[in-house]
Amino acid sequence: MKASGAHLCDVENSTLVVIDIQTRLGKSMPSKVLTRVVENTVFLLKSAELMGVPVIASEQYPKGLGEYVSEVNENLPATTQHIQKTCFSCCGSDEFMEILEKSGRKQVILTGMEAHVCVLQTAIELQEHGYEVFTVGDAICSRRLDNYQNALERLEYLGVNQTNTESVVFEWLRDAKNEYFKEIAAWLQ
Repeated sequence: MKASGAHLCDVENSTLVVIDIQTRLGKSMPSKVLTRVVENTVFLLKSAELMGVPVIASEQYPKGLGEYVSEVNENLPATTQHIQKTCFSCCGSDEFMEILEKSGRKQVILTGMEAHVCVLQTAIELQEHGYEVFTVGDAICSRRLDNYQNALERLEYLGVNQTNTESVVFEWLRDAKNEYFKEIAAWLQ
């Protein structure tokens, strides 16, 4: 498949978006999958905080789907911008779009739930708005494997960058001489 906008993630130009990793929604995910998504999202959150990458976290109708999963909530940087939404795409939230536009950053790294609904719709609409979008395959999920796989295939076909947690972080670092490399590498032990 042809890669569109196949660039490296840039620490100075990235925003990390955590989509709807909420308790009630998480209970409907296969437990191993939820564990993988939470662990990888936490690694991205800690790395983003250390390197100054802004974070936006959305909650889909928290009254119905609950609060953020505790491990994610505990690792959201203090500077995280929180939005609540009922629209599936984060782009349907004026607040989300305003926060993103004010940042001036043009790369958006997506994690969260569900791959075939909120993540997919957000990725497509962000791309339509001119953002370079990266979906982090090991930090997103769906209740069903076939929906997850279909979402990744569709996103790849549409030219959305497919990546993984470590690739994002090491692209942000770029060099073992980076002042944060040793600390982040120690988290991988």
